[in-house]
Amino acid sequence: MEYLSLKDHVYNYIVEQINNGSLLAGKKVNENHISESLNVSRTPVREALIQLTSEGLLENIPRKGFVIKSLTKEEAKETYFIIGALDGLAASLALPFLTEKDLKEMEFYIQSIDLAINTENYRMYDKMQEAFHGVYHKLCPNKSLIELLLQLEKKFMKNLGENDSTDRVKEMLTQLNNEHREILDFFKNGDAIALEKFLKEVHWNMERAEKVLL
Repeated sequence: MEYLSLKDHVYNYIVEQINNGSLLAGKKVNENHISESLNVSRTPVREALIQLTSEGLLENIPRKGFVIKSLTKEEAKETYFIIGALDGLAASLALPFLTEKDLKEMEFYIQSIDLAINTENYRMYDKMQEAFHGVYHKLCPNKSLIELLLQLEKKFMKNLGENDSTDRVKEMLTQLNNEHREILDFFKNGDAIALEKFLKEVHWNMERAEKVLL
């Protein structure tokens, strides 16, 4: 099992707080509250905040402190373009290593996502879609590529359904899961070129970026 430092534990905690909507864009991060909640000193909290700032999730504002950073529409589109290129490349590199078991696992996650959408369990949706992509991410031989990809994806974490109508959210997520089915078909057919192109140009379409901003 991989050992996690105190800083890593704090880092994961803050990321989860952003992901579940407890920490919102534009709001200051309360260092004392995090320190007390996790029963750790201020040092690992500050280290985690500095790392998150370097990764673009936070902004250190003079006389205010660390604030959850918002993305502009232009920044979102640019980031989506990079994510699409990296994810497409990761999938094509992983394709030769996928087994029948991996394909069955991806099918399971697609079905689980359907259930999450139908029951409006958006936390489950987020976990299952992350697991779906995680199947081929783990098999990608270029680990530096995956590390950069996951770092960029964190910029789009949000609490789905918080500010949107249920119908709109369901429609968007259903479309995304239908795309997961197409991605799986490309994997099954061994079509690396079409797989990479689909992830880059369709699944991570830049026009979709502003819909999933923090």
